[in-house]
Amino acid sequence: MPAYHSTFAADPQHDRFVGNVALLPLNTRYRGPAYQANTDYDIIDESLDLFRANSFFRNFEIKSPADRILIYGILFVNDCLAHLRSTTSYNEALKALTNLALDDFAIPGTPGFPLNNVYQVPLQNHADVELLKSYIQQFRQELAMRLLERIYRDSKEAPSKFWLAFTRRRFMNKSL
Repeated sequence: MPAYHSTFAADPQHDRFVGNVALLPLNTRYRGPAYQANTDYDIIDESLDLFRANSFFRNFEIKSPADRILIYGILFVNDCLAHLRSTTSYNEALKALTNLALDDFAIPGTPGFPLNNVYQVPLQNHADVELLKSYIQQFRQELAMRLLERIYRDSKEAPSKFWLAFTRRRFMNKSL
């Protein structure tokens, strides 16, 4: 059974690219370089929807530039879930995931990034590197907040056990 891929088709004429990473539009409350999405469903929703299904796969064939953002989103969700416990309240989780989203992180193409063989980022142009870093920062912040909304939907006292069950799974045997 093949993995689930992104339904977003990155258009080279309308979307911005840094290397082979598409900077897709987002529905976000955070400042950053992402354009506002035209629909209610964006790559962040898709990352959250496909996380549980794709976390079982060790291999993932990239079929579009949007898949690279999907991979990063799934790896970040996995990282977020690793910071939560079954006794973590909503307010504690909000603090932990906000700090995680704002922490310093490795961008594709820099040493320390786990999937540099999949991403191609030009490190010669400093403006492109800063654009990618700010886009990923905005992406991480919005993804962390939407993840919290999903895992604390039923109760603000404890996260959903159906989400926490995936903390030990490693998508592609990698983690951020």
